[in-house]
Amino acid sequence: MRARLLADADLRYGIVRGLRRREPTVDFQPSQRLIADGVEDPDVLALAAGLERVLVSHDFRTMPGHFYRFLEFRQSPGVILIPQMMPIGQAVEELQMAWACKEAEEFRNQITYLPL
Repeated sequence: MRARLLADADLRYGIVRGLRRREPTVDFQPSQRLIADGVEDPDVLALAAGLERVLVSHDFRTMPGHFYRFLEFRQSPGVILIPQMMPIGQAVEELQMAWACKEAEEFRNQITYLPL
């Protein structure tokens, strides 16, 4: 089964739009109406876990530490981190490759760093 994705509030929407256009079968939920700016990482991780969605984020600074602390108490569908400065086209291509090559279970309790 393919992973269902959730965009963090910091993820550029062009990545969501680009992946949906390139891969119409992807289930990629944008953050609008789900994650407000300023929501703390542990709460975002809990939301993603509750929705059974892999969180896609640009937050290399704080997300990894919060993720590993989160795993001390709960399971996670996983996190994919994309560098903020990566061009949108490359980010879409890398994310599509990660999504297409890994089953949902392979993301579980893992951080996947792009580029692969």
